[in-house]
Amino acid sequence: DTIKVCTHYDYRGSKIDYLPYNVNTDELKPTYVSLEGWKVDLTQVKNEEDFPSQLMDYVRYLETELQTPITIVSVGPDRTQTIMMQGVTAQ
Repeated sequence: DTIKVCTHYDYRGSKIDYLPYNVNTDELKPTYVSLEGWKVDLTQVKNEEDFPSQLMDYVRYLETELQTPITIVSVGPDRTQTIMMQGVTAQ
């Protein structure tokens, strides 16, 4: 139904964007953004035009947050299930 993306952690009263090496997990609280998921079998999808809109929204979100274009999406383990992205670019 939803995809939870951890955007940062609250640790000892501070907002951090990394996972400390020696961390007391009782003091670590992840903060999430929830994105709409999809309940569609993607294993037969052959191109990005056939992706559910929620998947494209997720890819756009990741590109924006990571500040890098996503050029490949895999929808399964087979080589033919690797989709080269054309239409999504980082803003």
